Amino acid sequence: MIGERAFSLPGAIPSPSESVWYLGPVPFRAYALILVAAIIVAYIITNRRYVKRGGPSNATLDIAFWAVPFGIIGGRVYHVLTDYQLYFGPGRDPLDALKIWQGGLGIWGAIAFGALGAWVGARRCGVTLPPFADALAPGLAVAQAIGRWGNWANQELFGRPTDLPWALAIDARNRPTGFESFETFHPTFLYESLWCLGVAIFIVWADRRFKLGHGRAFALYVFTYCLGRIWVEALRIDPANTVFGLRINVLTAALVGLGALAFILMSAKLRPGPDTVFLREQVKRP
Repeated sequence: MIGERAFSLPGAIPSPSESVWYLGPVPFRAYALILVAAIIVAYIITNRRYVKRGGPSNATLDIAFWAVPFGIIGGRVYHVLTDYQLYFGPGRDPLDALKIWQGGLGIWGAIAFGALGAWVGARRCGVTLPPFADALAPGLAVAQAIGRWGNWANQELFGRPTDLPWALAIDARNRPTGFESFETFHPTFLYESLWCLGVAIFIVWADRRFKLGHGRAFALYVFTYCLGRIWVEALRIDPANTVFGLRINVLTAALVGLGALAFILMSAKLRPGPDTVFLREQVKRP
C-alpha cells in the first residue's frame, strides 16, 4: 500500500530530463519527432495492407495528405474543448491552445476529423473509403502505440501513485496538485502503448481469420481501443472535466465503443465478406 509520504524506487522507469534539443536556433521537440515517426510507420503499414487488399498504390499518400492535417487539427480541437480550463479563464493564455508541441491531442477528435480528411482525399483520388479504413486500422493502432511515448517525453498524463516495480518517476515540477509528495506513478503511457500494439495484432489476426470488410476492421480497432482506453483513463490523475461523475474521455470511450460494436454487428449482417470494390467508378448506382 502507498502511504502519504514520498518514496523512491531504484527500479522505477525514469522520465527524460529533456524533451527539447536545439540545433542552433532551431528546436527539435521529442513530442513532435515521435508524432512524425508514428505517422511514417502508419503510412508504411497502411500502404502495404491496402495494396495487398487490391487498392491502388498511389492512393495512400493522396489520402494521407488530407487525413493527417485534419487529424492533428481535430485532435487539438477536441483537447482544447474538453480541457478548456487549461487555456481560458483567469491566469490562462488562450494562445497556449496553439502550442501543440507542449502535448495535448484528443484521439476522438483526431479520428473524427481524420476520417473527414480521409473522405475528402478518397473522393479526390477516386477510391472508396471503407477498404482504405480497414487497411489503415492496425497501422493506426501502431501509430498510437508510438505516439503515447510523447506523453512520456513530456512527463504528462500519468496515473495514480504506485510503488510497483514498473512505476514511472516524475519530476516534482510535473506532479499535479495534491500529489506533490509522491515520486512514482502508474505509467499509463506504457499501458496504452502496449494495449495498442495488442489491438494491432488482434486486428490483423481477425482480418485474416474472418475476412473483414466494409469498414469492420476499422470498427474493430475503434471497439478494442475503447475497451483499453476506459481502464487506462480511469487510472489517470491529470485534471479533467467530468460528466455524471465520469471523466469525459471515459464516457466518450464507452459511447464510441458501443457505436463501433453496433456497426460491426449490422455490417456483418447486411454486407458480409471482404470488399471487392476499390474505385468509385465501379460502385453500382441505383
